[in-house]
Amino acid sequence: MVGSHTRISQNLIGIDCLECLVSGATGAEKLYSAIEESARMVDAPFSRDKVWPTLSAFEGGFSDAGGVILSLQAGTHVPEMEYSAQVSPGISDPYARALASGILTETDHPVSTVLAEIVSLAPTSEHYIDCGIVGGFKKIYANFPHDQQTVAALAGLPSMPRAVGGNAEFFARHGLDRVALIGVDYVNKTINLYFQVSAATAGNLDQKTVSAMLHETGMSEPSDAMVAYACQAYRIYTTLSWDAEEILRIAFAPKPRRGIDPADLPARLEPRIEKFLRATPHKYPGALINATAAKWSPEREVLDLAAHYQVSAVQMKAIEAEEGQAS
Repeated sequence: MVGSHTRISQNLIGIDCLECLVSGATGAEKLYSAIEESARMVDAPFSRDKVWPTLSAFEGGFSDAGGVILSLQAGTHVPEMEYSAQVSPGISDPYARALASGILTETDHPVSTVLAEIVSLAPTSEHYIDCGIVGGFKKIYANFPHDQQTVAALAGLPSMPRAVGGNAEFFARHGLDRVALIGVDYVNKTINLYFQVSAATAGNLDQKTVSAMLHETGMSEPSDAMVAYACQAYRIYTTLSWDAEEILRIAFAPKPRRGIDPADLPARLEPRIEKFLRATPHKYPGALINATAAKWSPEREVLDLAAHYQVSAVQMKAIEAEEGQAS
């Protein structure tokens, strides 16, 4: 999730709002227009046939009060742009909605039952869907801002990948036990665990610790600049699957903030990507809110970049509080 991990890991904050239940088709149409405009800005491939089926499947489930995040990866070519959108509490089972609309196909793989087990363990009505303008519908996220889960509890679920319990010692050794957000990727059949970094170390991780985590998980050789940037993380997320015992990917996400200066990032951006970070349309006052994440796989390191089109009132309050502390 190009970049989906970034935007969700940093920004799934709950919303309790009746507007979510009455948004109707207009919400889907407005969201479609924003996605199209942003894709054109960076010359990403865009087709209504790829985007509209997902939005129409969740028609009536989008609101001007819910979070919407657009993202891509730093680089010279943009083969995909992703978007994550909060769905209303009125859609209590986004997976069932996706199946009923035909944007997902039913399977007997445990990926089909793990979300229901997670929500049974820790009830929540806070869901996001994650999609690509090329790849279509991909993921559902369940957020637990007030009821974070432990690795042990999650590993005990029947449909959870064995890799969760198999990496419990690694998670514990690095203080990764508070899971605030879980993503289920129905296309790639993987699961994402988003760990909340302790208040004592959030934003100021030790570089040796970050490097050790990358080495222990077999990730690609990191650059010094990316490791230094990763130390700003307040959330760390991992990707695991049912078909492998090892951690497939690991990422470090700093808190979202307004007006990120491209010069402060550990990657060189071409002009259209800089424009995405500075000028993506948004529906809230003040400068654009951005999010980033330094991410590694065994093959490479990448920088995820995100722009918020919409933010919830709760999320905006949290961001403004951070701004107040920094001023």
